Amino acid sequence: MNFNFDYNVDMVFCIDATGSMGGLIEKVKDNALNFYQDVQRMMTNKQKTIAQLRVRVIAFRDYAADGDDAMMVTDFFNLPEEEKDFEETVRSIHAEGGGDIPEDGLEALAYAIRSDWNNAGTKRRHVIVVWTDAPTHEMGFAKFLPNYPNGMPEDLRELTQWWGDAATQERGYMDQNAKRLVLFAPEAEYWSQIMDSWDNVAAYPAKAGEGLKEVDYQQILNMLANSIG
Repeated sequence: MNFNFDYNVDMVFCIDATGSMGGLIEKVKDNALNFYQDVQRMMTNKQKTIAQLRVRVIAFRDYAADGDDAMMVTDFFNLPEEEKDFEETVRSIHAEGGGDIPEDGLEALAYAIRSDWNNAGTKRRHVIVVWTDAPTHEMGFAKFLPNYPNGMPEDLRELTQWWGDAATQERGYMDQNAKRLVLFAPEAEYWSQIMDSWDNVAAYPAKAGEGLKEVDYQQILNMLANSIG
């Protein structure tokens, strides 16, 4: 049996919380709340253990349409110790707002990339999961509005630099060996560019406006389990 390494896993869930997600968001929330037990069970079945699992939540909408409700960004929750606080946060997310069809998913991704990742331990995984059924505005679409956050990338090119690329030795803000991006999004502008050009991306295209599939959650678990080794 292979229990020789401590695996530290950080997950950031970026959840589209706009009105179009109304038919799906309760399922996404249930998946998030079941995540700790499901991951631990799957790792045990693979004869591996996770020493520490932390989860952060980013619920995003549209800076131009939703004002101060455009982005909810939490700190990391240590699971299972902070499971109650994590549950209260997840259950507080409701599908509403959004304005026009594109949302501000790239800003959510930027917040996720700049997370306070855990770099301790002999084995690490830093995983960002994005759930959305909508295209995204270009990076900085709402940057002239007073509620737009400071310190964001100027454009997709700079966001790509934040992500980094091991092949070109361009270091970003994340551990190049530990990072993973799981992207459930439409094959629309910007999302498609990320799917096609970023490294360490598992992309599961969703048809815009038709929601996502329940199988997505199992794919996340499988990706995480298979990537730890």
